[in-house]
Amino acid sequence: MTGPASAVAATRLAVRTELALLPEGAIVLVGCSGGPDSLALAGAVGFEAPKRGIKAAGLVVDHRLQAGSQQVAEAAAQQCRDLGLDPVDVRTVRVARDGSGPEGAARSARYRALEDTAERLGAAAVLIGHTRDDQAEQVLLGLARGSGSRSLSGMPRRRGLFVRPFIALGRSETEAACVAYEIEPWRDPHNEDPTFARVRARGFLRALEDELGPGIAAALARSAEMLREDADYLEDEARAVLPTLGDGPWSATALQALPRALRTRVWRLLAVDAGSGAGQLTAAHVESLDALLTSWHGQGPLNLPGHVRASRSGDLVTVAAVPPVG
Repeated sequence: MTGPASAVAATRLAVRTELALLPEGAIVLVGCSGGPDSLALAGAVGFEAPKRGIKAAGLVVDHRLQAGSQQVAEAAAQQCRDLGLDPVDVRTVRVARDGSGPEGAARSARYRALEDTAERLGAAAVLIGHTRDDQAEQVLLGLARGSGSRSLSGMPRRRGLFVRPFIALGRSETEAACVAYEIEPWRDPHNEDPTFARVRARGFLRALEDELGPGIAAALARSAEMLREDADYLEDEARAVLPTLGDGPWSATALQALPRALRTRVWRLLAVDAGSGAGQLTAAHVESLDALLTSWHGQGPLNLPGHVRASRSGDLVTVAAVPPVG
């Protein structure tokens, strides 16, 4: 073999591009589940990081949601070490019931563990293995929720510490990279369980590709990128408006004077600032908030995710946290 398989080369190039933005001597943390995407990422980072004087560590999160999860996590950690990451830790987390569903709760616990470990290590970035296919599934889920352009804009390549080097690569490339590395990824049985929304979205995406031809995932990912630029601009404009409104309660007259494209984003920001989860707010929630202005008939308070309540009295609108019952 005269060179790495094309899939390995693609994954290494994607990682190289991100590592080039970091200074020599930096530490990066790779989040690994043991699946093909994160193992391909571990392999690419383990190869590229030393060439740039960057230390690459790994973290495997054990959610304890399946029998034998500890053994799966330890096996994944050893694979990461074999691929060049050091140190590699396994961290067990408790997945709380927070109203976001099992997928959302597990994701929250996982990201907290990654953030805590990154802080402890002083990592400059946390690399995670989301691919173009994950992006397409995210867009389909956003369509199902009807949550507007922000939801349809999918996952950013970079947000804070988190970086997704593979967001423009297909899942087939990470699978092929694992074959080239001669490693056997773990196949999470939850990825075949249709009770999970993401699994159903994955099946629907395959059906779309069968009916309309290949390229649907790439097209959805491109659409997400374009929508993200628009959503980022409008959200920045909405954030600039907030200080002009002052502290709550807010004037219904002043809010209604805003263009609707900004006003709906102001509503979302007010709700999130009060404690609603951004991923839990739907278009229906925002429409109900806007009805406090556009269809006001003296209706009672509106309950939002995260124990947040919105209400109107006269010309004043309040969006604030309320203590949970019980």
